[in-house]
Amino acid sequence: MTGNLTAAAWAEEQVAAVRDDPARRRALLERTYRGPDGHAPRHRRFRRAALSFMRWQLQRGLLQPLDASPPGSEWWRRVNGRLLRDGCEAVALAAGLPGEPSSEPVRWWNAFVAAPTASTWYRAHNASIAAGYLENAGLAARESEPERFFMNVALLRVQYAHALVAAPRLALARFAPLGRVLGDPRLGMAGAFLSLGRVLPDRYPLDDDVETYLAGEHRLGRVLDYAVIVPRLQRLYDWSAQELREPRLCGLVHDGNPVYAFPREKCHVWRARQMPWYGRALERATRIG
Repeated sequence: MTGNLTAAAWAEEQVAAVRDDPARRRALLERTYRGPDGHAPRHRRFRRAALSFMRWQLQRGLLQPLDASPPGSEWWRRVNGRLLRDGCEAVALAAGLPGEPSSEPVRWWNAFVAAPTASTWYRAHNASIAAGYLENAGLAARESEPERFFMNVALLRVQYAHALVAAPRLALARFAPLGRVLGDPRLGMAGAFLSLGRVLPDRYPLDDDVETYLAGEHRLGRVLDYAVIVPRLQRLYDWSAQELREPRLCGLVHDGNPVYAFPREKCHVWRARQMPWYGRALERATRIG
C-alpha cells in the first residue's frame, strides 16, 4: 500500500481491478481476512463463512462479466462489490492509509478488526450487504420476479444467522443457548447455512415462476425458512435495523413479509401451503412467547 491514496480510494482501486474476474474477486475477499501484513490468525477464521456466502454466487455465474455468455447479474455484482470495497477500506485503514471511514459499514468493519468476534463479524458483514441492497434497489427491479424472491431469501437468511449469535432468544426462543454455536461464522454449520446452495437455484438467469422453484426447493431448507424464520421476520428486521443502525431495513418488510423489490400482492409465497409434521413441530418448539 503505497502512494498518496486515501484508504477509500485504495479500496476502490482494488475492487475495480477484479470487477470482471470472478476468481480474482474471491481471492480479494480472502486476502482481506489476512490483514494488512498477511498475518491475522484471529480474523482468518471468519473467512469460512464469508467465502460460503460468496461461493454460491460464483457457482450460479452471478459475478460473471456483463458481456459474458451468459452474462452475470449487475445487481449481484454491485452488492458483492460493496462487500469487497468495505472490507478493503477497513484493511487499508488498519495499515495506516489516511482518511476517515467513508460509511457506517466501514466503521463496523473497523470494530471487527479491533475485536474479531462472531457478533462484530456479522454486524460488519450484514451492514455491507444491507448497504448493497439499499443502494441498488433500482437494479433489483430489473431482475426477474423469482430472482427478486431469492434476493429476499438471501437477506433474511444472513439477518437470521446474525440473530443466532447476537439475539439468540429472538432466533430460537427456548433453544437460545444453541444459537451461538449454530451461528458462529468460524464453524462449519454457519458456513453451510450461509452458502444457500440448497436454497437457491444453481443457475442464472431464472426463467420460471416462483412457485415452480419453490416446488423444487430442498425440503429441509424450505422448512427452516417457513417454520422458524418467517414467523419472526417482522421482529427480525426491526432488530437488525437497530443493530446495524440502518432504519431503512424496516421498509423491506411489510406485515411480516419481505418486500425488497417484490410485490406485496405476491406475499402469499411466504406462507407454506403444506407443512410436514416435523416442520409444524419445529415451528411450535421455536415459537416466541
